[in-house]
Amino acid sequence: MARSIWSGSISFGLVTIPVKTYSAIRGHDVHFHLVAPDGSRVRNQRVSEKSGKVVEYSKLKKGYETSNGKYAIFDQDELKELAPPSTKTIDIEDFVPLEDIDPIYFERTYHLAPANDAAAHAYALLATVMEERERVAIGKVVMREKQYLAAIRPYGKGLALSTMLFADEVVPQSDISDVPTRRAKVSSRERALAEQIVESLESTWKPERYHDDYEEELRRRIKAKQKGTLETVEAEEAPSGAKVVDLMEALQASLERGSGHKRSTRKATTKRARTSGAKRTAKTKGTGTRRTTTRSRTRRAS
Repeated sequence: MARSIWSGSISFGLVTIPVKTYSAIRGHDVHFHLVAPDGSRVRNQRVSEKSGKVVEYSKLKKGYETSNGKYAIFDQDELKELAPPSTKTIDIEDFVPLEDIDPIYFERTYHLAPANDAAAHAYALLATVMEERERVAIGKVVMREKQYLAAIRPYGKGLALSTMLFADEVVPQSDISDVPTRRAKVSSRERALAEQIVESLESTWKPERYHDDYEEELRRRIKAKQKGTLETVEAEEAPSGAKVVDLMEALQASLERGSGHKRSTRKATTKRARTSGAKRTAKTKGTGTRRTTTRSRTRRAS
């Protein structure tokens, strides 16, 4: 059963909604230990560069290097006193359109659930209004001794909270010398060929379609090693150098090879979805009502 990692309240106006936060991410990284030639595990130790002796964790201090070899030293207790207290309320400062937020600002996502039955009604009210207004709530929260900008948005049948970067934490493109200051001109023929390739690969977003192939193969090999059935496969020799191909030739070859054949099913599905969507839109216009699409759009940032 999932455990709450933070509990507090969402506050907007004079309304306060008690909530609990649960991680929305389940990582599946494979973790390895260092092992010596004799099969025993190798463990890391904290060793003083000066004495070469192992230092107990309880005796360690933290230092910020102010100049080469010189540090501003802090005791563990000092840093605990300086740490911002974990907030118990997320005060919503603004409601903004999700499309105005660049995905680069999003960091990690959490599920928000009402803390109790009494909070369920106000929780549903906030989710409903934000979905209808197509807005995302912005506020600040302190979790695990760090302050975050936070975005709360409708997700599925509830709400999701995403921690965000502050503006000065995002590196501007102007700081990267290799990023062009202006886009190069492209010919109409290049654009037409590229559009055909993109169109042939267009599809609907289905996250379950994509898999971590590396992690799956790694786990397969771990199981094979356990059973002693892993066969050694010689790696293919990498080409000595990349072949320089003219852009127009590459575009044309992509189309001639039939780059869209492998995904023809996706394209057909997309066309059916568009046709169905067009029919629904036509019916909607006839009744004078407006359909909201916040739920589908908000998923791309989760």
